[in-house]
Amino acid sequence: MVALLLPLVLAATCAFAFLNGFRDVSNSVAAAVRTRALTPTAAVLAAAFFTFTGTMLSTSLGTYLVSAVELNVPDAALGLGILLAALVAAGGWGLFCWWRGVPTSSTHAVISALAGASGASALLGGDGVRGAATMLLLGVALPLLVTPLLAYGVSYLLVLPATWLLRHSTSGDGNRIGRAGQAISACAVSLGHGLQDGQRTGALITLALVTAHATAPGEIPFWAQLTGAAFLAAGTLGGGWRIAHTLAYRLVTIDPLRGMTAQTVSASMLFAGAMLLHLPLSTTQAVTGAIVGSGANQRFETVMWRNVLAVVTYWIAAPVVCAVLAGVLFLSLHPLLV
Repeated sequence: MVALLLPLVLAATCAFAFLNGFRDVSNSVAAAVRTRALTPTAAVLAAAFFTFTGTMLSTSLGTYLVSAVELNVPDAALGLGILLAALVAAGGWGLFCWWRGVPTSSTHAVISALAGASGASALLGGDGVRGAATMLLLGVALPLLVTPLLAYGVSYLLVLPATWLLRHSTSGDGNRIGRAGQAISACAVSLGHGLQDGQRTGALITLALVTAHATAPGEIPFWAQLTGAAFLAAGTLGGGWRIAHTLAYRLVTIDPLRGMTAQTVSASMLFAGAMLLHLPLSTTQAVTGAIVGSGANQRFETVMWRNVLAVVTYWIAAPVVCAVLAGVLFLSLHPLLV
């Protein structure tokens, strides 16, 4: 059974990475394309390149995730069943949200799904992922509360010094400076996205191999890191524009200067989370919170709060839905695992 499950888990991990890039490219390029700082083609190509580069540059977050989880996942078929159910559930939720045009967190989806599959295993009297409650608290609940609020607040405040510095510039000069800065900051967001989500893919591949006793516990193999980078970048090249439309047109109206501010704040948060705190932050929530925060600090109210509330509702529902879906999938798989 292990010989059958391991290729399925690895394939599901790669598919999840592709879907992640396909959906999350919107986070990097939506604002830049909306303000014409970058053309859609140039934005997607830059996003794919910097996402790949970010994944290959750092292993700290992935190593942290492996060390935190690998000793807590059951061995052999049971552990692989938990991973497979979690990946399929998180991927299904991601596809549904893409179809609805809603930006949601892939990181929160997969962590919640792992906890749900683990709970189903424990319900049947088997071993689950030990420390699942702590994983939900530190990996989902706390970032869900902190990331968008912090991004909103910092972006709102930074609009003030940004506009003050350009107080003597004409609107045309201000827009040109904002677009130039936005082109750079869009690449920085893609780099931060690679640092965050790309390392998670390598970590999940390594975790599957360790669970199947196909490799010894330790750091992420180079080929696993390269595989994660390749599938994430390939998904980015696919460029799902449904979510980009939501971020660029349905939440708030911003100018290039505020777009540059939002992207700079979100990129800085992703860098800090990956390289300093070693915590999985949601690219989606950082970018969305920053865009809404910078757009809220304008002379005329432009935030479409009804749409923002709808997005936040999906964020709150994601942990519950993914946990339940993964639990049901694991219960369906369990007869084949014993």
